[in-house]
Amino acid sequence: MASVSEFFVCWGIIPAVGLGYSGYSTKKNSLASFYLALLAVICCSVQWYVVGYSLAYSDGNGFIGGLTYAFHRHVLSEPVGTIPAILFSEFQLIFCAAVAAIAVGGACERGRLLPLVPFLFLWSTFVYCPLAHMVWSDNGFFSRMGVLDYAGGTPVHICSGATATALSVYLSHPLFRSRLSKTRTPSHMKLHLPQNTMSQLLALITIWGAWLAFDAGTTMSLNFKSVMAMCVTNTCAAMGALTYIGINYYETGRFSLDSTFLGAISGLVMITPSAGFIGMGTAALFGVVGALVTHQALRIKMTRFALAIRWVDNGDSFATHCIGGFIGTICTGLFASKEVAAYDGTTDIRGGVFFDGNILQVGIQVLEAVIGFTWTFSVSYLLYATIDCIPGLEVLAPDK
Repeated sequence: MASVSEFFVCWGIIPAVGLGYSGYSTKKNSLASFYLALLAVICCSVQWYVVGYSLAYSDGNGFIGGLTYAFHRHVLSEPVGTIPAILFSEFQLIFCAAVAAIAVGGACERGRLLPLVPFLFLWSTFVYCPLAHMVWSDNGFFSRMGVLDYAGGTPVHICSGATATALSVYLSHPLFRSRLSKTRTPSHMKLHLPQNTMSQLLALITIWGAWLAFDAGTTMSLNFKSVMAMCVTNTCAAMGALTYIGINYYETGRFSLDSTFLGAISGLVMITPSAGFIGMGTAALFGVVGALVTHQALRIKMTRFALAIRWVDNGDSFATHCIGGFIGTICTGLFASKEVAAYDGTTDIRGGVFFDGNILQVGIQVLEAVIGFTWTFSVSYLLYATIDCIPGLEVLAPDK
């Protein structure tokens, strides 16, 4: 029952992401920005049932699964960990749909909704599923290499941030039908503050609470390790929020809901790859580091260089998820602890640099992050550009 409850709680992350993007967007675009999250869960649910789960979690090879579980054949009550296989599949679907909801934020306020339907099907098949298989499947390339990625530093955060960046870059410099259209003029969208702070507040409360269940549920059982994963997640998010609040108060002399939102999210991003491998003290440090790095990364979109290349990141996906995912993945290699990982009584890792002297782990983490970003950005960009070639599926919205 605990795992079923976690599924329902975690499902709320997806509409909450849409609510967050809605709060970031201008008033006239707020509903369309929210609708992106609905498209994500609808398209990913169908794709996951047909082929997604099989590609991510059946044997296959080191890079992609096979079709053993296509249409969820043989995915019934056999246990995965301590839960039925069908529940494991649905829990993993939440990962896929949540990543997709964050990723398509790169199209907020400028991209059309219709082209995102085929994009989501193709993206989940050719981008997310291979990454999930390589990291989390027993015979995955990164898994066999010994990568430490508890709940998705690369498959979740780097993947979503890189995809959002690819979509944003293409919308600023379309190559095909969108560029040739007389009614579609790619222009740099002016930077603006979030338009609806209540949407941000509701999104923050929902995402923060659901992420506790997200990380705790990744153990696939109720034990001391799942309890610790929940506790370190909350601590990291709180320290991230407090650090960001402090920075903003020092700079402006006032409190800011937007800063609180970004700080907590930066903490949740930092802890995702490491929640099952670090203790409370390290989690507090991660929260501070995540907030400091994200705060600096957000300045990129305000530079003259960003203006010159028509850089748009109003949802802050690149700074928060992509950069934060990189730092979190690398820090996991530095601070992972064999002792903490073994709290479930079964997990045995080589640990990281500082607690277990495993210097090689950092190299493995960096390799995962770099390959993950390169694959995600390249394939996402190619898929979006290909869809733009199809009549009626121009990706850039008309000027009006």
